[in-house]
Amino acid sequence: MKTRRTVIFGSLLLCTFLGIQPMIQQLAGIPEFKEQSNEALPQLTGLFSQVVKAEPNVSTNAVMASTGKPEVIHVSYKLFGLFPIKNTEIKVMPEVKLIPGGQSIGVSLQAKGVMVVGQAAVTGKDGKPVYPAKEAGIEIGDVILKVDNQEVKTDQDVANAINQAGMKQGYAEILCQRNGQTTQKRINTVYCPETNRYRVGLYVRNEAAGVGTLTFYEPQSHKYGALGHVINDADTNQKIEVLNGSVIASSIYAIEKGRRGHPGEKVGSFVSQTSFSGNIEKNSVSGIFGIMQGQVLNPYFKEAIPVSWEAEIKEGPAKIYTVLEGETIEEFDVQIERIMQNRIDSKNMVIHVTDPRLLEKTGGIIQGMSGSPIIQDGKIVGAITHVFVNDATRGYGVFIQNMLKEAGVISGQDEAA
Repeated sequence: MKTRRTVIFGSLLLCTFLGIQPMIQQLAGIPEFKEQSNEALPQLTGLFSQVVKAEPNVSTNAVMASTGKPEVIHVSYKLFGLFPIKNTEIKVMPEVKLIPGGQSIGVSLQAKGVMVVGQAAVTGKDGKPVYPAKEAGIEIGDVILKVDNQEVKTDQDVANAINQAGMKQGYAEILCQRNGQTTQKRINTVYCPETNRYRVGLYVRNEAAGVGTLTFYEPQSHKYGALGHVINDADTNQKIEVLNGSVIASSIYAIEKGRRGHPGEKVGSFVSQTSFSGNIEKNSVSGIFGIMQGQVLNPYFKEAIPVSWEAEIKEGPAKIYTVLEGETIEEFDVQIERIMQNRIDSKNMVIHVTDPRLLEKTGGIIQGMSGSPIIQDGKIVGAITHVFVNDATRGYGVFIQNMLKEAGVISGQDEAA
């Protein structure tokens, strides 16, 4: 009899455990800290209950939207409503609605200072080649800010200032920047009979231009985000510090199809009669940002749509929007294959192109597609940023919340620990 009661009791315990096991797994799956909208707060039922405590108060969406700041809520999960099991903090993000991009844009960027992109020998009167700038310690990637205390903004400014310094004193005092540190270099100038000028043996550039894709436009503040990744100098691969710049509409007239080991490319030209234009205020790891004027229209979306925060994005099907010909935005199928949370760079998701039409035309993700918005379940989740060199059908995407923080649409403070 005793053995029978023991078996029955054990069976009841087993049934109870099996009954609550899914809820235990759900509970274990809730992270210690996450960012999401108010509608997506995790819920548990049955034997578990949750107590939500805001600090200081749970803000309304209107208040959070006006400040751009999230609200931290403390959630305590209890067994039978009595015994604490797990505590977590949830950052409830403000309600933000954006007009998805997809438009092809022409980007023109002017750097702060003039970047050194190469070095060359200077042949003097004696016929011997010398490298004055290299010998003085100037390196590729350095940014020249001043020559003989004169601010320089273009390659011609640098050439003229060096020639004047050579005629005046035989050397040039150059203020340059490297990795955020400024140094003063004295470089002996060499008279070049071929050009009839004093030179120091440098190739320099201060501008960058190219084609990309607009990601979003925020209609209240007129702020925009594009590209989803930083603009680096083509020769030095160094980030370009922005002095000023602009974005306008561009038209795509050719596609170079991507293949293994050779990323493809959109070939386009700037549109003179553009329907929108913007400045470039920031060049960051998550893209370029500024203020947009004019009409930003996406035919697939008649009005602004909500954003999906990091914790709400899921693996599965999604859509991207981009231009392959002219200025016409098209919709294509992709798969979000992997989500890499808590990364602050522009490689937050692995995106796989599954649309047969896009694969036929481009081979997958190509240059110029960077910034193409990713939409899942009617919400904007991020943008295409990079292609896998050895697999053009796959690439990376950036979370939209990272772009919104860089754009100043939401607060970038109080990051998750």
